[in-house]
Amino acid sequence: MPRPLQALFMLLLMIVNVSFWVIPIYIAVILRLLIPIGAWRNLCSRFASKCAQIWAFFNSLFIAVFMRVKWDIRLPESLDPKGQYLVCANHQSWNDIVVVMKAFGFKTPFFKFFLKQELIWVPLLGLAWWGLDYPFMKRYTREQVAKNPALKGKDIETTRRACEKFKTQPVLVLNFLEGTRFSPEKHARTQSPYRYLLKPKSGGLAFAMTSFGERINTLLDITIVYPDGSKGLWDFLAGRVPRVIVEVKSITLPHAFYQGDYENDPKYRAEFHTWVAQLWQAKDQRIGELLREAGEASSS
Repeated sequence: MPRPLQALFMLLLMIVNVSFWVIPIYIAVILRLLIPIGAWRNLCSRFASKCAQIWAFFNSLFIAVFMRVKWDIRLPESLDPKGQYLVCANHQSWNDIVVVMKAFGFKTPFFKFFLKQELIWVPLLGLAWWGLDYPFMKRYTREQVAKNPALKGKDIETTRRACEKFKTQPVLVLNFLEGTRFSPEKHARTQSPYRYLLKPKSGGLAFAMTSFGERINTLLDITIVYPDGSKGLWDFLAGRVPRVIVEVKSITLPHAFYQGDYENDPKYRAEFHTWVAQLWQAKDQRIGELLREAGEASSS
């Protein structure tokens, strides 16, 4: 099948898949709104998350059946589908979401991540994300905060409210610390000290840690590598991304970081930045190693 037709076929399959599974998710949302009882709302949220996980499974199944992608997925053995996890990952393209779905499958709870408020208007998915308790965040510029000081800390409040919801259910909270997809232009413009990564933004991770507390003391550190180059979703669906490497490491979070105040304590913030920078430096080095290994494997 010609690549453009393959991409169109895969895209149509995914549209049909999401159109089908948003229906039970919408039903769960309506039932949750109609009966505002804590245990019932929690049950509806779990049901919606399971529907989303099955939707992701079918996406992965379509890729396995109709595409030739060589997957190299390395996961810790201790993953628990009923667990609670904080997760960080490097971010190269929209394909990263599909990759995370494929990598974790049913081994962990379905992932959630923070979204820009404008994305709630995305057809079909916007309401589904809201029903799945994805936190929508409105970003404010420094100029806006200066004009209206009441806006300061609104993102923190959103993070804390979201984490309160997650406390009573299995959850995997995904954070792309770079805040945006990697590109050579962004890398040069931001003067990133890393070879394969943009500078990390550690505030969201710090707020999530202090909001959850020590019930979650494990960070799953995801490293995503495309040995043949990162491409867009259309190229991925067209079969132009033949190999994907996903390596997940389980890291015990430092005890001291649960007690600090990231926003108001400069010493705590500096120490947290240093810890994240060390994590990112190790990830940058590991990406180089994985790329060399993949290059040697393809040439042998």
